[in-house]
Amino acid sequence: MREKNRINEDGSKQAVIYCRVSHVKQTIAGDGLKSQETRCREFARMKRYTVTAVFQDDVSGSLTDRPGMKAMLAFIKKRRASGTVVIIDDVSRLARGLHAHLELRGMIANAGGMLESPSIEFGEDPDSILVENLLASVSQHQRQKNGEQTKNRMRSRIMNGYWVFQPPTGYKFERVTGRGMMLKRDEPAASVIQEALEGYASGRFETQAEVMRFLRAHPAFPKDPRGSVTNHRVTLMLGQCAYAGYIEAPNWDVSLRPAQHEALISFQTFQRIQERRNGIGRAAKRKNINLDFPLRGFVICDCCGTPLTACWSTGTNARYPYYLCPKRGCDSYGKSIKRDQIEGEFEKLLRSVQPTDSLFKVARAMFEDLWNRRLTQAESQSKALSAQLVKVERQVAQFLERILDASVPSVVKAYEERVRKLEEEKLLIKERMANMSRPARSFDETLRTALEFIASPWKLWDSKRLEDQRTVLKLTFADQLRYARNKGFRTANLSLPFNVIGGFPGGESKLARPGGFEPPTHSLEVCLRAMTADDRSRQ
Repeated sequence: MREKNRINEDGSKQAVIYCRVSHVKQTIAGDGLKSQETRCREFARMKRYTVTAVFQDDVSGSLTDRPGMKAMLAFIKKRRASGTVVIIDDVSRLARGLHAHLELRGMIANAGGMLESPSIEFGEDPDSILVENLLASVSQHQRQKNGEQTKNRMRSRIMNGYWVFQPPTGYKFERVTGRGMMLKRDEPAASVIQEALEGYASGRFETQAEVMRFLRAHPAFPKDPRGSVTNHRVTLMLGQCAYAGYIEAPNWDVSLRPAQHEALISFQTFQRIQERRNGIGRAAKRKNINLDFPLRGFVICDCCGTPLTACWSTGTNARYPYYLCPKRGCDSYGKSIKRDQIEGEFEKLLRSVQPTDSLFKVARAMFEDLWNRRLTQAESQSKALSAQLVKVERQVAQFLERILDASVPSVVKAYEERVRKLEEEKLLIKERMANMSRPARSFDETLRTALEFIASPWKLWDSKRLEDQRTVLKLTFADQLRYARNKGFRTANLSLPFNVIGGFPGGESKLARPGGFEPPTHSLEVCLRAMTADDRSRQ
């Protein structure tokens, strides 16, 4: 608000100017407020009014609760005795709705103000009131029509695959010649989100709470004003199809479709995320699983099968870390196991889970041979997928015909849900067909991280990062480890890659079978898929 203390000597009327634009952006990018003020000041000079204050708002014309309007009403109430003229540029600047116009008109009159404008003469006779109400109704119609046109343009743009809402975290808008504003990767946040989403899909993060803690701890991920990441924000992120390069607007009857922007994850990864979210719920990871006790929850008591808990015990001069069984009635209940003892035995176990150099080289050569064989099979698989796509499209057409013939709402809804699922299946098939071409990265580039991990999982464990240590446990062992007091770890059930390559040195290698020295193709296929998934979860 800006005020003038100067009053005309001839006792002319005092006036205030009220200006409004519909959005705060117009106060920055446009000159609407200044133009309105200039026209109102010119009108005041013609009427020989003294402008004592200017009030401004940047809110929708359909609202009556406005900061600038409240300040103006309070201002003119103090000068009720002398009366104050309220100058507006146009009826639409006061309001863009008949109800809002009449309400504000009454509030100004009750405060002692008299409304005037260079565009219309306000009067109390029936003809003047009719004209004023008609102009207010026209202004309301223009606002509603503009809203309808904006919605239609936004809907049409979404149908063409363009994002029109607030950019999701990890994206930003950039203007592209001939295509308008488009989503582009916003680094480094985009890469952090990609790692979080792929980690949840692959099982690297077991729960949504783990994803939330990962994002909170990552310095490159943008936090909220309180410097945190809420669970609700992670929920929205996990369900956001835009990260998979797709777009939909159910409220506007726009079904799921490929988007024009670059995806952070594949649609198949997005589907795995939804399957995990809709599956059986799991308890959130305990907050006290920390660097002090990385084996907590993963090692179970050999007597009762209960996961070992851990704690710090306070002695006379220091605190001591222990693992123990929490199950009442168990022979080992409450009997402590020194942390150095159990973790030292585990480190010996992990060091032994490492193939010999010669065996690892043979296994690597076999995996590379299988990799090349799969590339040659891509063409036939692509033909099979094409046939499957035709079949799905035929099913979609059949259900659409049934919808036209159906009259029961529940039946129509069931058919529509079936069509939606088939459309998602079509998208998955098309994505798989697009990925059937020769991979963008070589065998070494694709499986480098996974092979390095299999060659020596101890190196990753020795990083001392809790996230890496939990990853080692998940990728190296197929089940939880059983531990017996005074005896140590029982035989570990290794994950598929370690089982196929041969497990412990000196043990029986599973690469050689009675049928010959070449391992069964199916085992290698499964292992290669597992290694590829592991590599994606680590990158």
